[in-house]
Amino acid sequence: MSANVLQKLRVGASEIACRVDGPAGAPAVLLVHGILTDHRAWDAVAARLQGRFRVVRPDLRGHGAGSAPAGPYTMQELADDCAGLLDALALDRVHFVGSSLGGMIGQQVGARHGHRLLSLTLANTAAVQGAPASWDERVAVARKSGVAALADGTLQRWFTPGFAERAPQELARMRELLCGTSVEGFAGCAQAVRDLSQLQLLSTIAVPTLVVVGSEDKATPPEQGRQIADAIPGARLVTLPAAHQAAVEQPQAFCDAWLSFVDGLGS
Repeated sequence: MSANVLQKLRVGASEIACRVDGPAGAPAVLLVHGILTDHRAWDAVAARLQGRFRVVRPDLRGHGAGSAPAGPYTMQELADDCAGLLDALALDRVHFVGSSLGGMIGQQVGARHGHRLLSLTLANTAAVQGAPASWDERVAVARKSGVAALADGTLQRWFTPGFAERAPQELARMRELLCGTSVEGFAGCAQAVRDLSQLQLLSTIAVPTLVVVGSEDKATPPEQGRQIADAIPGARLVTLPAAHQAAVEQPQAFCDAWLSFVDGLGS
């Protein structure tokens, strides 16, 4: 697969769109985005990492250019999509970095496909669902009025007011990614988030793990990240001054924390 080109690969029942940047043969990092975004949410992080790593960025089912098979989806299916993508790309082991829904998927990958991972990073995420009814409500709104009807409330949860004021172009870009999500893809993934219950999996994760929380995250508050870090043996916890999209709001600090973690693995 050539670098710097968005391509589509058949993985099970899905056609996964994926972008690959960085030198062939370099250690690979798989960046998995959250719900209502796509691989472009990682643009700033990928730009920082691609000089040193083979950076792989898929679009999840029904997001970006990915196909949207009929839902609902499960976290296990979404994790298997990631493992299948590694097979399709002939990647034996990768550093996995997941944000929000990507971090929920990462817990499944770490527990069920841990032999494919060099490390695991779980950012702005949770292991259990505390408000399932809210996800049913969002799905109902999306089916009635389209995903754009979710944009204002979602963006308020994703970013601090200060970021929204100082980075209006980035906020507009993220709104565009959100509105490009298919209703079926959002609904399928939202139902997986609604049914989230995988705290019991965490003690089985045996790969080096970094947990990143945003100090201002209202969607997955810091205590949910601490719960994950406490449950995964040897996990490291880092707090960034951000809301729910820490990798977008604080990409330099996010990369600094991740590189420090990865560089310490060999010591």
